[in-house]
Amino acid sequence: MQVTSEQGLKNSFLCLNVSSIMLQEAKCAYIIIIMAVYWCTEVIPLAVTSLMPVVFFPLLGVQSSKSVCLQYLNDTNMLFVGGLIVAISVEQWNLHKRIALRVLLILGVKPALLMLGFMIVTAFLSMWISNTATTAMMVPIVQAVLDQMDNTEYDVTMMEQATGQTNTVIELEEKNASDPTSKKDEFFKIISNGQVPDDPRSSEEKKMRKRICKGMTLCVCYAASIGGTATLTGTGPNMVLKGQMNQLYPNNNDIVNFASWFGFAFPNMILMLILAWLWLQCSFMGLNFKKSWGCGTERTAKEKAAYNVLKAEMKKLGPISYAEFNVLLMFVLLVLLWFSRHPGFVKGWLYSLFFSRYITDSAPAVFIALLLFILPANKPKFIDIKKPFLSAPLLDWNVVQRKMPWSIVLLLGGGFALADASANSGLSAWLGHQMTPLGSIPPWAIATVLSLIIAVFTECTSNVATATLFLPVFSSMAASVKIHPLYVMLPGTLSASFAFMLPVATPPNAIVFSYGHIRVLDMVRSGIVMNIIGVFCVTLAINTWGRPMFELDTFPTWANSTTNQ
Repeated sequence: MQVTSEQGLKNSFLCLNVSSIMLQEAKCAYIIIIMAVYWCTEVIPLAVTSLMPVVFFPLLGVQSSKSVCLQYLNDTNMLFVGGLIVAISVEQWNLHKRIALRVLLILGVKPALLMLGFMIVTAFLSMWISNTATTAMMVPIVQAVLDQMDNTEYDVTMMEQATGQTNTVIELEEKNASDPTSKKDEFFKIISNGQVPDDPRSSEEKKMRKRICKGMTLCVCYAASIGGTATLTGTGPNMVLKGQMNQLYPNNNDIVNFASWFGFAFPNMILMLILAWLWLQCSFMGLNFKKSWGCGTERTAKEKAAYNVLKAEMKKLGPISYAEFNVLLMFVLLVLLWFSRHPGFVKGWLYSLFFSRYITDSAPAVFIALLLFILPANKPKFIDIKKPFLSAPLLDWNVVQRKMPWSIVLLLGGGFALADASANSGLSAWLGHQMTPLGSIPPWAIATVLSLIIAVFTECTSNVATATLFLPVFSSMAASVKIHPLYVMLPGTLSASFAFMLPVATPPNAIVFSYGHIRVLDMVRSGIVMNIIGVFCVTLAINTWGRPMFELDTFPTWANSTTNQ
C-alpha cells in the first residue's frame, strides 16, 4: 500500500508538472494571438503593440522582465541601427540623388531604357537605404520627366495642328476660286472653329501616355520592394530572420551573415527585376522593341526633353562636395568590411583578430556610424587662423533622431521577444509536433506553398510583422519534419517583401498611388503577376544555388541540438 501511495504521489506531481508546462505554452500563445490581431488590424500603432511582451510575459509568468527587455536592443537591432545611420547620412547629403541621375543619364531615355534605368537605380538604392526614402526621392524625378515629355508632346502636336490648319485654308482658297459655292460653307466652318478636326490617333496617344505613366510609376515601387531583399539591412524581414536564427539556433556558426545573404539574394533580385521589367513592358508599353529601344534612331522631341530634365537636375547638384565624398568613402568602407568579415569561400579579416569570436556584422556598422559623427563636413582650414580648423560633422544627432524609423526598431525587438518566449515556453516545440504530417510532402512543395501564403498575408499587414509571426512557426515545422530550417525560413522571409497588390500593403505603394496615375485595380492586376513572379524566383533560388550555399539537403546538427533543448 505504501508503494502504491508513493507511485500515486509521483504521478500526481508529474501531471501537475505537465499541466504547468502546457499552461506556459497557452499563455505564450494567447499573447502572440492578441499581438497578431493588433498588428493586422492596427487598432493601436504597430510599435506600441510590439511593447506588449514587456508587460504581459512577466505578468503571466512566461518570462522575466530582464529576459524580455534584453531582446529589444540585441545584436541584430544594433546592426539595423548602424546601417540606418549610414543610410541617413547618404540621404542627408543627396548622394543617392546624384547616383540616380548619373545612372539614368548613362542608360538613356528611350522608353524601355528609361523604365529599366528607373528600376535599376531604385533597386540599387533600396539595397542600402529604406524603401520608403528611395521611392519618395525617385517618384518626383519620374514625375518631372513624364511632365516634360507630356508638355513637349503637346507643343509638337499644337505646331502640327497649326501647320495643318494653314495648309487646309490655302487649299480651300484655291478650290473656291474654281467653285466658290461648293466649298464656301466648309471654309467658314474651319475658320470659325479655329482648329482642324481632331486627328483620330490623338485619343490613342492619350491612352498610351496614361499607360506609360502607370508603368513608369509602378516600376518604382516594385523595384524598391525587390531591391530591399538583396542585402541583409535592406528591409525589416531580413533582419527578423537574422535575429531569430541567432535566438533559436545560437550555435548556427553565423550561417546567415551579410556576405552569405547577398550571395543568395542578389541573383534572385536580378532575376526578379528583369522579369518585372518585361512584365511591365508587356502590360503598359507593348513589346514593340523597335519603338521602345529605337536602336540606331535619333532621339524624338520627347526623349530630348526627358534627357534635358535629368541633365538640369544633375546640374542643380553641382560638383561633388567634400561631404558627399566623405560619405561615399564611409559607405564603400562599410560594404567592404561587411563583405570581407566572413566571406565563406576565403578567410576574411575576422580570422586575423585575436578577439574574432566576439565580432559580428553590427560592429562595423556602428563603427562607421561613429565616424560619421566625427569626420568634418567641410575641408579643414589650414591657412585661415580666424576660422575654426574643423567644421561641423557629417551627421548631426538631431537629424538622425528625426529620420530614424524607431517604430521598426521596436517592432523588431517585439518580434525577437516573441521568438525567445516561444522557444523557452515550449510553444515552438508543440507547434512543430503538430506539423509532423507535413513530412510526407516534398520540401520544395512545402517551401512554395508557404511562400504563397506569406505573399498573400503580407498584403494586409506589415512585412516585418508578417515575418515575426511566421518565422518561428516555420522553424518549428522544419525541426519536426527534419529539413533544414533555412529551406522554409529563407523563402518565407523574401516573400514577406512581395507586397505588390494593394496601395496600403507597403509605404512605397502608397507613395506611388498618391500621385494619382494608377487605380487600385491597376495595382491589383499587375501585383498578382508580380507575386507569382516573386514566388517562382524564390522557389527557383532556394532549389538551385541556395542548396549548395547553405547545405540545404542535410538537417544540421545545430538545429537538432536546439530542438532537443
